[in-house]
Amino acid sequence: MEKVSVDDAPTRTRVSQTILENGPSTAADLAEQLGLTAAAVRRHLDHLIDEGVVEARDQRITGQRGRGRPAKVFAITDAGRDGFEHAYDELAAGALRYLAETGGDAAVMAFARHRLVDLEDRYRPMLQLADVAQRPRVLAEALSNDGFAASVSTTPAGAQICQHHCPVAHVAEEFPQMCEAEAEMFSRLLGSHVQRLATIAHGDGVCTTHLPHSTETTRTPTAERLPS
Repeated sequence: MEKVSVDDAPTRTRVSQTILENGPSTAADLAEQLGLTAAAVRRHLDHLIDEGVVEARDQRITGQRGRGRPAKVFAITDAGRDGFEHAYDELAAGALRYLAETGGDAAVMAFARHRLVDLEDRYRPMLQLADVAQRPRVLAEALSNDGFAASVSTTPAGAQICQHHCPVAHVAEEFPQMCEAEAEMFSRLLGSHVQRLATIAHGDGVCTTHLPHSTETTRTPTAERLPS
């Protein structure tokens, strides 16, 4: 068995942090981003898999598939997420359970919305100063500054904001109102309806929110969750 150097620990942390921030990644992608050899990255990935921090998955292929087997991608496991700081713990979940028992789901939803008030108040001036087309990028940058490791990409139908870290993921597994309230906030800030395509709390690798082009809708902004 290969001897593991203590000096390897910071590099393994960089590998897992990069996967956390960028989503499921191939060994080649990680090697390029971290300035390491592919062999070194695979060695660190093997140890992270043994520790239960990451897991290997088959890469999803969109469009026409090329020759050969698709490269494996490596994603953070639930146990791996536990190693990163979370804003909520079992105490928060217990408090929400008590709130649900005494006030019902409506009370939990009211709390989920209330906890985002300060965040929305901080983000709103930033987005109002930006052009409509730039608002998804501005929102993603603001989210990243608050620890959500967000990125934005464009699609023919609009844009997508991906959040690779969710500080309330464990609580949101039991209380999806946390995700619903956040989607509502995005809708208000962007001035259009949004569609939640995936959430970390739902077992997906990232939280993905679809933002249709502003010209596609003139109705009152709403937040939608596509059927699972």
